[in-house]
Amino acid sequence: MGILEVKGVNKRFGGLQALGDVNLSVAENSVHAIIGPNGAGKSTLLNVLIGKLIPDTGSVMFDGLSVLGRHPHEICQMGISRVFQTPEIFGDLTVMENVMIPCFAKRDGAFSLHAIGGVDAETDMIDQAEEMLTEVKMIEKRNMLASSLSRGDKRRLEMAMCLVQQPRLLLLDEPTAGMARADTNNTIDLLKEINEKRKITMAIIEHDMHVVFSLAERITVLAQGMPLVEDTPANIKGHPKVREAYLGETA
Repeated sequence: MGILEVKGVNKRFGGLQALGDVNLSVAENSVHAIIGPNGAGKSTLLNVLIGKLIPDTGSVMFDGLSVLGRHPHEICQMGISRVFQTPEIFGDLTVMENVMIPCFAKRDGAFSLHAIGGVDAETDMIDQAEEMLTEVKMIEKRNMLASSLSRGDKRRLEMAMCLVQQPRLLLLDEPTAGMARADTNNTIDLLKEINEKRKITMAIIEHDMHVVFSLAERITVLAQGMPLVEDTPANIKGHPKVREAYLGETA
């Protein structure tokens, strides 16, 4: 069994079958990509994984516990973090202040911004924030306003905000969207380093096949809400069902 197990998930919106009997198993410490043409159901599946949507039928288990019906802060406490397609940062705060927000939240079960524990706790949080900024190569920009960062640096900042929460599973929604190729390659390298160093499981929804084939160990292909193929990148590349779904080609 994987650390993330999706079994028999179905979701309809009126007459539209957004997801149909989706099964997915993500192995611990692996990088698993979810791909498919536009309208394949990728975003719907991601919203099910983070508890934002409850499927009509089926289950989603993380490390043996259901994520369905849980509040987002509960899912975060379980060890699941999400990187959004558009980086979600606080533009009017500094880079350092952004990373410290999850430190405060982590120490307070209600996920407020109120620190507890006095000076020692604050020093500990600063140390944690600096460690994460160093890891994502942003420490020299710690005092810059987040709004002044490039798209690539905003992504690195968001990664630091996730890492400081010490997740076991990282869900990434098109993490290289809108980036120039150089920033895309830097993000690929960063994700590889995080996976190898911290052994964080990653599930990635991505359109850029360069990103998918550079990172993923397993790939699940969706088409019209249905699971089409799950295999290794080498086998996915030339798979006739994948060519048909993307290119309209038949074997």
